[in-house]
Amino acid sequence: MWKWLIFALAAYALYRLFTNDWKKRRKSEEEEKTHNEHKVASGEMVKDPECGAYIAADSNIAVRDGETTYRFCSYDCRDAFVRRIQANREKAELPPERVDPQ
Repeated sequence: MWKWLIFALAAYALYRLFTNDWKKRRKSEEEEKTHNEHKVASGEMVKDPECGAYIAADSNIAVRDGETTYRFCSYDCRDAFVRRIQANREKAELPPERVDPQ
């Protein structure tokens, strides 16, 4: 009888421990998200167009495309973005296929 009571109390304690940890983690993630949204709204942070990470608006890793300046979290993201933009431009510049009648 005592074994089952101790087992039940230990199981309940573990359950409370994990649920409280999950709630705290979720709350901190929500607070971080609202904090980042506030920084984005105030212009302190921008979103990396390649990976979606939030970075400082004055990041040194940047690419200018016409009037728009894109900021990146890393050189890898910048390089991938540039390759994607160049591929899209090359695809847009190709003339449509012509079918010559014979």
